[in-house]
Amino acid sequence: MDNTCFNYPTDTQVGPGVIGQLNGLLPTLGVHRPLVVTDAGLLATDAYKKLAAALLPGEPDRDWYLFSDVQPNPTEANTRGAAELALANDCDGVIGLGGGSALDAAKVCRILIKQPQLKLANYDWEADWSGLLPFIAVPTTAGTGSEVGRSGVVTPDGADSKGMYFHPELLARCVFLDPELTTGLPAGLTAATGLDALTHCIESFTSPIFQPMCDGIALEGIRLIIHALPTAIANGSDLDARGEMLVAAAMGGVAFQKDLGATHSLAHPLSAICGVHHGTANAICLPSVMRFNAQRQPGVYRRIGIACGLDVVSCSDADADDQTIHFIDDFIRRCGMPPSLEEVGVEEQHIEALADQAWLDPCHQTNPVPVTREDLKELFLKAL
Repeated sequence: MDNTCFNYPTDTQVGPGVIGQLNGLLPTLGVHRPLVVTDAGLLATDAYKKLAAALLPGEPDRDWYLFSDVQPNPTEANTRGAAELALANDCDGVIGLGGGSALDAAKVCRILIKQPQLKLANYDWEADWSGLLPFIAVPTTAGTGSEVGRSGVVTPDGADSKGMYFHPELLARCVFLDPELTTGLPAGLTAATGLDALTHCIESFTSPIFQPMCDGIALEGIRLIIHALPTAIANGSDLDARGEMLVAAAMGGVAFQKDLGATHSLAHPLSAICGVHHGTANAICLPSVMRFNAQRQPGVYRRIGIACGLDVVSCSDADADDQTIHFIDDFIRRCGMPPSLEEVGVEEQHIEALADQAWLDPCHQTNPVPVTREDLKELFLKAL
């Protein structure tokens, strides 16, 4: 057994209307002038209005500020703009509202608040990052798990691929999982983000890193998603389904402390090069990667099949994998995802560049079986 450690410290408030507790929490964190980081598309939503209402009452001298220029795949310019606004107004805390992009930008802007002259390309995770402003995460999608993660993904200036910025100090001090903030999410985005969470749970469970606590969390996350996601897609106002999906997405974010697998190495360049939504990219690529893995490590998906409710306990390894992969593939299609990369604008001319970036992506290093660059290229072609 290798030496390792387990750490799940994030204070998480769960349930309809819990965002109303935000106002009372801020003083306990020493926050009196928070910066809200989000994207422009959220400003007209009920989720933003509920957050704004939660910030209105309170201390007479409290002010709060808004940065809403976060792009779907956040850039260094986005995070620097948020940091500059915080510094100009002496903000003492950051609230991230939105999906993974807004939450990542909110997390990473605190690095630039502490070191305004830093270029993200020169970020050193081993430096002293103590004293970052307190961060409160308020997700409005159930997918990325960024709210409980200790890293943020942002494209640095002058780069054509995303950078990952990791440090335990990036963790949120509190997370609000309020299903009332997700009821306005369209069915297609509900599906894509939910399948992102499913991919996190599947890939983290099958990662060979020893973290049994993460394994248990991943399996329960899978069970919740299989149960709740179809209802959340069909009836976006179902608060039970929405709440279960928020919890499952956070569980996926906790579980992938173990790291992920080849599906994510395929999905990251699909977003960077072809602009494919990350959850959609995962959903399209996941079945092909599962088949690749099962051929080389029979039985790898048996316990995932059990978590999905399949009777595969007494099956052979090959049959257990086949039934599980067929179920997951069918589940993805029933959620309305396109069956191929071609349908989301990917062309064969993109494959070499995609394979190059996928090979440089670290996620495949914790795939249950080793992959080569040629394997990744073939997986793109299978998904095309």
